[in-house]
Amino acid sequence: MYSLLRKILFQIPPERVHYMIMGMLTFMYKFGISRWIFKKLFTLKDARLERELWGIKFPNPVGLAAGFDKDARWTDELSTLGFGFVEIGTVTPRPQPGNDKPRLFRLPADEALINRMGFNNQGSEVAAHRLKDRKENLIIGGNIGKNKVTPNENALDDYVACFRDLYDVVDYFVVNVSSPNTPGLRELQDKEPLMRILNRLNELNKELGNPKPLLLKIAPDLTDSQLDDIIDIVKETGIQGLVATNTTIDRSGLNTPSTEVEAIGAGGLSGKPVRKRATEVIKYIADKSEGSFPIIAVGGVYTAEDAIEKLEAGASLVQVYTGFIYEGPAIAKNICKGL
Repeated sequence: MYSLLRKILFQIPPERVHYMIMGMLTFMYKFGISRWIFKKLFTLKDARLERELWGIKFPNPVGLAAGFDKDARWTDELSTLGFGFVEIGTVTPRPQPGNDKPRLFRLPADEALINRMGFNNQGSEVAAHRLKDRKENLIIGGNIGKNKVTPNENALDDYVACFRDLYDVVDYFVVNVSSPNTPGLRELQDKEPLMRILNRLNELNKELGNPKPLLLKIAPDLTDSQLDDIIDIVKETGIQGLVATNTTIDRSGLNTPSTEVEAIGAGGLSGKPVRKRATEVIKYIADKSEGSFPIIAVGGVYTAEDAIEKLEAGASLVQVYTGFIYEGPAIAKNICKGL
């Protein structure tokens, strides 16, 4: 059924269809009967799926990754689709339009996406206001970043501002220094600037009185020595875990013709081509750290088998994004059923 619908939807530019579909879901959510039907169709409740991390009880281990609901517009609507948690963002302190369109591209031959969105969002204050008014009891992660115009030497100020704005309305935080679509952002993955950001957020976390789990999202393109640094950083700062991995700048091994890929240009690649590398990164970190901190896995999760691969590699939870686009609204339930 969804495969037929997908063929139709894929005739529409991806960013436009994103807002079109979510607009329809928003309309349907207004009616109690349709909310009930959606929850009945797409939610699987079973005590065996529950996971507890950082004192938070997740109803199931399948979440929606950051990037889908950048502005916390649709957390209530997304709660009807069976996700155990939803990560909003990436949010920046000030609104920004992101990069020029077109900036989101499908690679159907690879079941992948390339995006160079550029942290388009309405700012952390707007996201916080929406989350205060939400109706559904859904675990929310807040993925935070810096504005494009903020120089790296002032990046800490942006992360602190987002942290303060979202502190009362999210259940955990993710520091995003790994998107390839904000110039210079990945330089913040180096040990010195990263330690400065994480240590200050740790201090602020304690100052605000009700410490929230603080995680770091990393790129799949890091070398083993860089991953060793990341493990050291987690241990030295005492943050609560990692999200592995973000999109990749690697274009090797794609089925899509190279001329088409080159015509698309810069951006982060997500979906099935990232699955293997994301799993390798998770396993490397879990083995080297002896499982001393939780990892949320993201990258090429489409099926229960993909999720099991990530969990067996050392992850505690998984997230979907591109798989949601290609597999449809039943993805969380189907993965949970397989688990």
